[in-house]
Amino acid sequence: MINGTLIQKDTSLLVGRVRELSESKFAQRADHYDRTMRFPEENFKDLHREGLLGAVISEEYGGHELGHHNGDVFSLWMMTKEIAKADMAFARCWEGHNNAMTLLNNIANNEQKSRWFEGVVERGEIWSAWSGEPQSPSTGEKRRFGTTISETENGYLINGSKVFCTGSTGANWSILMVNTEAPGGARHSSSNDQSLLMLACDLSDPSVSFDDSWWDPIGMKGSVSYLVNFKDTFIPKENLIGYPGQFLLEEWQTRFIPQYAATFLGGAEAAYKYTLDYINKQEKGQDPYIQHRIAKMAINIETANLWLKKTANLWKNDQFDEAKFAGNQTRYLVEQLATDTLTHAIHACGARSLIRPSSLERIYRDLSFYVRHDNDDQVLAVIGKSILGFNHDRSFFKQDKLKN
Repeated sequence: MINGTLIQKDTSLLVGRVRELSESKFAQRADHYDRTMRFPEENFKDLHREGLLGAVISEEYGGHELGHHNGDVFSLWMMTKEIAKADMAFARCWEGHNNAMTLLNNIANNEQKSRWFEGVVERGEIWSAWSGEPQSPSTGEKRRFGTTISETENGYLINGSKVFCTGSTGANWSILMVNTEAPGGARHSSSNDQSLLMLACDLSDPSVSFDDSWWDPIGMKGSVSYLVNFKDTFIPKENLIGYPGQFLLEEWQTRFIPQYAATFLGGAEAAYKYTLDYINKQEKGQDPYIQHRIAKMAINIETANLWLKKTANLWKNDQFDEAKFAGNQTRYLVEQLATDTLTHAIHACGARSLIRPSSLERIYRDLSFYVRHDNDDQVLAVIGKSILGFNHDRSFFKQDKLKN
């Protein structure tokens, strides 16, 4: 029992409850969060009331025990997809929370789990995981990003900044990926893998500040992925998660890659539903070109769902190497299928569908922005390298730091 809500053991009921919330509440709030660039706080409160924030937390700590190493990651991805059908930016925040929970559930020690999971399950605390420290300046950028870390007798001091910090002002805690040798976090560092630490940071610490002026994107506005500054932020040693380098050495990022695809797919399914409703209202179903586009959209969506199911089954059967490879394939392919589906939707519905308050207009902006989370050219190259037996980095698809 969590907050008076009985935990359902049938995971189809969990997915169904998320679908109900998405249709009855999350979809109605999505435009407001987008226009105001606000964190979806009310949505997370709804999830907490339903006992859903602990989706991947082990049952002994009050969760539902979904996930890659618990036998059912597909249900988690379907929950993500249902949320993304209502609001892709909210789905990104949900992803970040569950990625952090996955790391804690599998890597944290028992004392840490007891301490932090109680906050999630009982008090509705929200987590994220932040790495972003790009070292190559973009056109017009006048400052560099990155953190430095120094060890003290009782912990660590963090100084510097991170960007793309999903859920910045809404999260209570974040797992900071920080490098003891040089800035760059996990994704952008060229340092030794063992120099990467995962530190749990209490975001209520006054030494942590948020810069919303950096965040003015075309889409995914409600993910509030701000620039975050750290000024002598102290992290006690008991908040060190796992061993140094564990995130990279055990390729934990490969667990999260298919969930991006689930969010892409949620956006595509929402675009498909919008198109069907629009065509029926406009009575355009007899147009053979419309029929072509609807058929392609339906095939795209079914194909994407099948790839997610395939990848989930590999995790379920402990075929870890195959699951990681299939996850990258799924990430690449679902991007192509989702963007193709969106193109068909826009062609079928016309220019009016791209005028607010059309939900298709928001899906167009959100999907266009979010698929750039990784460069699909690099993802495809890594898939090819894997097939050919070349060294490759299947976590972040880097070209400057290759792994066996």
